[in-house]
Amino acid sequence: MTEERALNVALTTEPTAATGRDRLGPLIVTIFGLYARGEDNWLSVASVVQLMADLGVEGQAVRSSISRLKRRGVVRSDRRDGAAGYALSEQTLETLAEGDARIFERRRATADDGWLVVVFSVPESEREKRHELRTSLTQLGFGTAAPGVWVAPGNLAAETRRTLERRGLAEYVDIFTGRHFAFGDLRSKVRAWWDLDELADLYTDFLRRHRPELDISVTTPEQAFQIYVPMLTQWRRLPYSDPGLPLALLPPGWNGVTAEALFEELNTTLSAPAREHALSVIHGQP
Repeated sequence: MTEERALNVALTTEPTAATGRDRLGPLIVTIFGLYARGEDNWLSVASVVQLMADLGVEGQAVRSSISRLKRRGVVRSDRRDGAAGYALSEQTLETLAEGDARIFERRRATADDGWLVVVFSVPESEREKRHELRTSLTQLGFGTAAPGVWVAPGNLAAETRRTLERRGLAEYVDIFTGRHFAFGDLRSKVRAWWDLDELADLYTDFLRRHRPELDISVTTPEQAFQIYVPMLTQWRRLPYSDPGLPLALLPPGWNGVTAEALFEELNTTLSAPAREHALSVIHGQP
């Protein structure tokens, strides 16, 4: 597995779907993504261990998971003022920056956005690049129209170009934008290009796990943190699985809309007090 592929696995694996030692990595990445970047890209080991303890995870498991993230190139060791700690790698910082807009500012596509079509050809001698390309397009939310032909809403054009250039894949790809002209029913084609049943199941699981949290009376920043970090960790996978397809092409009553509204409400309510708690731990405040 290349460093790029390992990084993307670490950043997008759903913790609730993982088992054993891989379960903690996405939670730790969420904590670094939320709080290390505003702290000169650094968190002490002690603060990460304490924050994960607030989520019910014991210290040795946290240290082992951070070591695995280091081996994958997600974080790097960085001792400051005599304290052991970690910083996000440059590649991780770039990936998280790209993800911020998709997670927190995603705009659902409309018919006016048209379509983005990626056609690629990779020599047999570079099969690893072919796999990286398919993985990248999947993580961008592309559907497969035919072998070597991938489709996404047109509003993903700039992000797609940046991502493929950054990952050194541009030379294998042609990108086109346009509209569906003919033939057939586009709604049926969208269902064939994307696994909408799987997407609906992911949204259903998110709603089942986190809708009850709207009714919880959050009285302390620590409680907000304990709800917010796992919720965000599960959510941040979904905008990559679902590219924000036009609602007119989705089944009636698409539950992704309900899930988006739930995420926005929980994010608005919990992010500030959760940050207050995290920073109190990071800065050693009682």
